[in-house]
Amino acid sequence: MLLGVTDLQVPWATLLLSVVLYVVIPLAAGAMTRAMLMRRANAGQGDATVTHFTSRVKPFSILGLLATVVLLFGFQGQVIVERPLLIALIASPLLIQSYGIFIIAYAAAWLWRVSHNIAAPCALIGTSNFFELAVAVAIGLFGLNSGAALVTVVGVLVEVPVMLSLVAFANRTRRHFPASEESTLDTVSTSVRHGDAQP
Repeated sequence: MLLGVTDLQVPWATLLLSVVLYVVIPLAAGAMTRAMLMRRANAGQGDATVTHFTSRVKPFSILGLLATVVLLFGFQGQVIVERPLLIALIASPLLIQSYGIFIIAYAAAWLWRVSHNIAAPCALIGTSNFFELAVAVAIGLFGLNSGAALVTVVGVLVEVPVMLSLVAFANRTRRHFPASEESTLDTVSTSVRHGDAQP
């Protein structure tokens, strides 16, 4: 309603095509690529090979997302400049939702005494709205000039600083969570080694 749209017709054929293009095909391609890398890797080095490959490909995916956002800003820039109140009204519930979900998930993990290396990623994943996929579907369904595309642009604008602030908060509150099992085992083994070394 903020965008003046009250009767939205969803083209189901286009929606299905978008799901296939942006979800099914990338998922299948990723699974096949991983399987191929694991087969070609030396024994015991499969995970390292996959990690190396993803680290080399990741910059291109980020560039693609940034290029899409720049195009969206180019088409929606006039609306953003001329209607700041509309942008604020779209951003406000996104802010409440993002911080609210993180607080609930992070606090629940703290109450359950979950280690920080599990609690922080889980809370951040739950908070993320995956606007990369939303941008792709909005463009595929409604076009670059649509209100849906505008909402995804605002979503990206909101989510990036929100996630950065939550990561900083999670890092500052690390000491309030129990140590991970791996860290505890490392500490115990180090203490044992030092004890064995003493006369």
